[in-house]
Amino acid sequence: MSTATRSARRRPRKKAAEVAGADPTRAKLLAAAAEVFAERGFEAATVREISRRAGANIAAVNYHFRDKLGLYREVLHAAVSPVGRVARSVFDREMTPEETLRAAIKFMLLRLYGLDRPALPFRLLRHELIHPTPVLAQVVDEVLRPTYNRWRATISAMLGLPPDHEKVRLCAHSLMGQVMFYPQARAVLALLWPQMKATPEQLERIADHIADFSLAYLRAERDTQS
Repeated sequence: MSTATRSARRRPRKKAAEVAGADPTRAKLLAAAAEVFAERGFEAATVREISRRAGANIAAVNYHFRDKLGLYREVLHAAVSPVGRVARSVFDREMTPEETLRAAIKFMLLRLYGLDRPALPFRLLRHELIHPTPVLAQVVDEVLRPTYNRWRATISAMLGLPPDHEKVRLCAHSLMGQVMFYPQARAVLALLWPQMKATPEQLERIADHIADFSLAYLRAERDTQS
């Protein structure tokens, strides 16, 4: 066996994902698709428009992702997974339940709102939740459910009720709804509250208000359980 052959055998093969990730066309398609899907949702987005923005041949989507749904699945997972992962790490810190809720509310609001428009993960999820695709179950199981379970576990610890208790779920939904309201109603708020500039400082004050408002109820509800 030649030295060159032995050397080639010793060299580890590159994973398929690493090879694909180095392809500039693939990266451009992902970036373009993220914006198109965030603007229009899965159904209204077209492969032609995505390819045009990426400066790629229309056949490149099928080559790299098999079809539009395969591209969408990868875009949604890449955008949402980091937010869910960091959000879960906030819940896993060594803090009291009240401190945990306050930190989680602040993190989620600042991460979803964005500076000039709702952040990309929120815009993608908004379309997906309104017009679900076959990707929804995967996103829920891999990203949303673990975070949702931590919301419930934290509220459960405060109320002294099981995480599956209806009251715990209702409280979790109320908290999540308040956080989601601000990026969701951004255009309406610009008309109702023109003074709201959504600076990081103002968003922190809003997060503190949501926390104060919610924790006041949770404390009162906890006292009724005593």
